Amino acid sequence: METGSIIVSKIRGKSTACARAVDCAWIYSLTYGGGIVSGDSILCNFIVEDGCTAVLTTQASTKVFKSIGSKCSEQILEVRVGHEALLVVIPDPVTCFAAARYSQKQVFRVSSESNLLLVDWFSSGRYESGERWAFDSYRSTNNIYEDDEPLFLDTVLLKQGIGSSISERMHDYQIIAMVVILGPKLGNLRNQIQENVKSLFSSSFQVKLGTPMLKSKFSPTKPNFVASCSTFGPQGAGLIVRVAAMTTESVYQFLRLQLANLEPFVGAFPYS
Repeated sequence: METGSIIVSKIRGKSTACARAVDCAWIYSLTYGGGIVSGDSILCNFIVEDGCTAVLTTQASTKVFKSIGSKCSEQILEVRVGHEALLVVIPDPVTCFAAARYSQKQVFRVSSESNLLLVDWFSSGRYESGERWAFDSYRSTNNIYEDDEPLFLDTVLLKQGIGSSISERMHDYQIIAMVVILGPKLGNLRNQIQENVKSLFSSSFQVKLGTPMLKSKFSPTKPNFVASCSTFGPQGAGLIVRVAAMTTESVYQFLRLQLANLEPFVGAFPYS
C-alpha cells in the first residue's frame, strides 16, 4: 500500500502551503501513468487544522484500468477537519474501464463547528467510445463522524452478476453524483442549493396539462438530468444532493452553477 499524509495548518495567522490572496490551500491529487492500475492500494491521511481552509481536487478524471485476475484497486482517504476549518473536496469523476474493479473509502472526522463540502461522482466508463457500465464492480463509501459519533454513513455499490447487468439497471444514465454540504460557514450556500434542487426536481417531472404523453418533449419517467436532495444530522445541519445525468458536461454545468458561491472562501470558482 502506498501512503501519504498532508497537514494544513496556520503559522502566524496564515495557512502554510498557501500562495493565494485568499487564505486557502489547494491540493491536487495525481496518479503516475494517468490512472489507477490493477492491484493499486492508496492511503492518504489529511488534516485541516483549526481555522484553516483547504481544497482537495484533481486535474482530470481518475481513470481505473481493467483488473487482472481477482485484483481490486482501492483508494482510502482519512480526514480530520478542525474547529472552524473548511475542507472542500471537488474531484473530477472516477472513470472505470471495462473489467475494472474499484473500491474507495473516505472517512471524515469533524466537530460541530467544522465545515465540509464533498463531491463524489463517477461515470459509466468511456461511454463516448461505446463502453458503458462495463466494469466488474464499483464501490464508494463516505462516512462522516461528528465528535467520533456517526453522522452520515453512505455506500454506493454497483456489481455485475447480480440479477440484471449494471447497464440495464442504469438505463441511459451515464453519470451518478453526490454532493454533501455540512457546517455553519456553508449555511447560506446549503439553503440556496436546497431551494435550487427542489425547483429543478419539480421541473424535471413536470408535463404541461393537455400535452399527450407520447408527444411530450421530456418524459416524466426519464428526464436527461435528475437531482434530488435531503437533509441529515441534528436539525438538518447537513444536506445531501444526488444527481443522475446522461452527460458529463451537464453535471459539470450543475456543479459550476451551484458551487459558484464558494469563490469567496476558496479564491476560485469550482470546476471553472
